[in-house]
Amino acid sequence: MKETDLRRALVLLQAGDWQAAHEIVQQDEDSALACWAHGIVHLMEGDAPNARYWYRKANRRFDDDVGKEIAALSASLRK
Repeated sequence: MKETDLRRALVLLQAGDWQAAHEIVQQDEDSALACWAHGIVHLMEGDAPNARYWYRKANRRFDDDVGKEIAALSASLRK
């Protein structure tokens, strides 16, 4: 997945549009950042078990604080 796609998904997450973000991140089931974003999508959806699955794939500790997670993903994409 291109970084521009992840950035677009991040903007959608920040706007609360998890459905549109899901369309983007579900295209990549391998990159850690995309899996993390996918986990955030499912947190926003209210599906914690599915979110946990994606956090495991991303090799990240599960955190259900959506705002904090979106900010952390944003910081990771700025690096």
